[in-house]
Amino acid sequence: MRSFGARDDTVVVDEPLYAHYLDVTGIDHPGREEILASQPRRWEDAVAGLVGELPAAVGVHYQKHMTHHLLPDIGRGWLGQVSNAYLIRDPAAVVASYAKVRGEPTLDDLGYAQQVEIFRAHGGPVVDAADLLRDPGAVLAGLCAALGIPYRKSMLAWPAGRRETDGVWAPHWYAAVEKSTGFAHYNPAVPEVPERLRHLVAAARPHYDELAACRIQAGGASGSGSPAA
Repeated sequence: MRSFGARDDTVVVDEPLYAHYLDVTGIDHPGREEILASQPRRWEDAVAGLVGELPAAVGVHYQKHMTHHLLPDIGRGWLGQVSNAYLIRDPAAVVASYAKVRGEPTLDDLGYAQQVEIFRAHGGPVVDAADLLRDPGAVLAGLCAALGIPYRKSMLAWPAGRRETDGVWAPHWYAAVEKSTGFAHYNPAVPEVPERLRHLVAAARPHYDELAACRIQAGGASGSGSPAA
């Protein structure tokens, strides 16, 4: 989101289905009441703002979604009106990170199955976070080419700090993001996953592997089996 927000032709929106997700599930996330008050609770109202006309000076509407927010009650037709792209991360890293904020995540919380559902239905480019950190310029150039938009070098750096476009949940989740001025260096260290959560890594692995096989790699190439975007 920071990378696309650094483009001068792009408007970004941060997790627009979060309030609906919390309202329907009743889950107690950090900042729950603030989130519910900040966004439409009806998914139809949230989606209406995602598929409308863009201002004349805006060429790209970047929508950051968490796929676990796409609950079964949410219609899927609008996904065919946008270009879908997928950021994936090794399940061990996701589970270890998630456990620090929400101690007992579930497989649904991780969103892998939902990503695969959308990918199978709509296709689109896949970016692995590890590849992105290894060579951000090359991977972003490949992503932009797959999406049919020009690559901008401005996507590689941005000012530190909070954005007006950040969700109200930023104080709970975005500490590292707010300090960042670009992509972090790739760290190959294997994260420590609590033993009680290792079954989640195993359950998410097949979904991750399916998407990873189709990911964009340095130079813009995709893995075998990638459907057309």
